Amino acid sequence: MCIAVFLWQSHPLYPFLLFLNRDEYHNRATEALRWWEDGETVGGRDLVGGGTWLGCTKHGRVAFLTNFRETSSFPDAKSRGDLPLRFLQSQKSPAKFAEEIQEEIALYNGFNLVVADIFSNSMIYITNRPSHGDKLVTQVSPGIHVLSNANLDSPWPKCLRLREGFKHLLSENGSGEFPVKTMVEEVMTNTVKDQEPDLPHVYPPELEYQLSSIFVESPTVALPFPFLLLNLFPMNTLTHGPRCTIQGRYGTRSISAISIKSHGEVCFYERHLEEDDSWKEHTQQFVIQNHSI
Repeated sequence: MCIAVFLWQSHPLYPFLLFLNRDEYHNRATEALRWWEDGETVGGRDLVGGGTWLGCTKHGRVAFLTNFRETSSFPDAKSRGDLPLRFLQSQKSPAKFAEEIQEEIALYNGFNLVVADIFSNSMIYITNRPSHGDKLVTQVSPGIHVLSNANLDSPWPKCLRLREGFKHLLSENGSGEFPVKTMVEEVMTNTVKDQEPDLPHVYPPELEYQLSSIFVESPTVALPFPFLLLNLFPMNTLTHGPRCTIQGRYGTRSISAISIKSHGEVCFYERHLEEDDSWKEHTQQFVIQNHSI
């Protein structure tokens, strides 16, 4: 589970600005923000599946992913984190990449994927769980967008709170340079939760309540229906019986921001949770190579 808010092609200085929280088990092996072995790509890595939830390249390719909240899944599905990895390491345009993977998206559990090429001003949203009548692939329009665990810009209360908080910060800072780190702290650490009538009612309400804040910190939760949670929790973390307990803490493991300026300067910031429950910061800065946006 994750939540992201982003600004696309609608600011004079920032063609792209993204804030993203990654929610995951605290004990899931994860590598913090760094340059990868190819020397071209920067991001964190999931050391269990081998993929990533967010990455960027020196040539201005960006990809990020969220899981889709649903009541069924299959354990032999392909790793969703492989999808942003494949785009970042390919040379295909966002549209061509989306066309390429359409034949295989049924092999994955529910996902939302955004892929972008900053230089060509192209951003595509891909999902294998479209709303009724919607397309699998959609070109993202300029403006502010929020992506959580339903379709892009779904009006979940946490998404609306995030949109409004982000919009307020943009208006406060006008057309000048943004204090990105301060902005991240303002909107992405919000712990306000929803009451039962406002929950999406996909999972049991006691779990959805814990997941209804922008910044998630959930203790071990007792659940009456283990089969509902295979998207969120791997099969081997559930104890079957009349009631089951999810083993281990779950919540926001990292807060990330990518800002890209009109002259191609990229700042990738991450604050992530260490094993000792301390928070550590990393920042990578570079200029998109061989391109003028």
